[in-house]
Amino acid sequence: MTDTSGQPDPAKSDKVLDLGPDPSLLLVDDDEPFLRRLARAMEKRGFAVEVANTVAEGRRLAAARPPAYAVVDLRLEDGNGLDVVEALHSHRADCRVVVLTGYGAIATAVAAVKIGATDYLSKPADAADVTRALLAKPGDMPPPPENPMSADRVRWEHIQRVYEQCDRNVSETARRLNMHRRTLQRILAKKSPR
Repeated sequence: MTDTSGQPDPAKSDKVLDLGPDPSLLLVDDDEPFLRRLARAMEKRGFAVEVANTVAEGRRLAAARPPAYAVVDLRLEDGNGLDVVEALHSHRADCRVVVLTGYGAIATAVAAVKIGATDYLSKPADAADVTRALLAKPGDMPPPPENPMSADRVRWEHIQRVYEQCDRNVSETARRLNMHRRTLQRILAKKSPR
């Protein structure tokens, strides 16, 4: 496979990648099926994978065996994945961290990068996207996404994020989005657009 520049894309290659002297990778996500799939795919690429389902477990593993690479979901059942990113960098400053989230927002991306994340990917991200982000050289521009979210999906994600930030209060969410409450209720009742 080649990327947009015509060069071979190592993230899509079946051969084991050059990961440096330490191929340790910590995956932190509370979506168990996604976590298992990503762990298997990353092991096939040569990473030595450890997994965690919670912020507490991610912080414990970061302290016990600081990895060279990490992939951390932003929203975990017991807290914010950015706490894991901070723990990773306090125990190993050169750890390359990619933050994953289903709620892509510029403010969150900026916060993730400020505390040491090397990249920020919106879900669904596959192993090739994650590998490319982990191994990117500083200053490299990522290729445009093959399947970017539609404008309707981006709008829906934004509304969902604000709704969650307002503790699922429809009236407060409608006020902050400058939207009629009934219109917001209709949007929230629909399934997410593709």
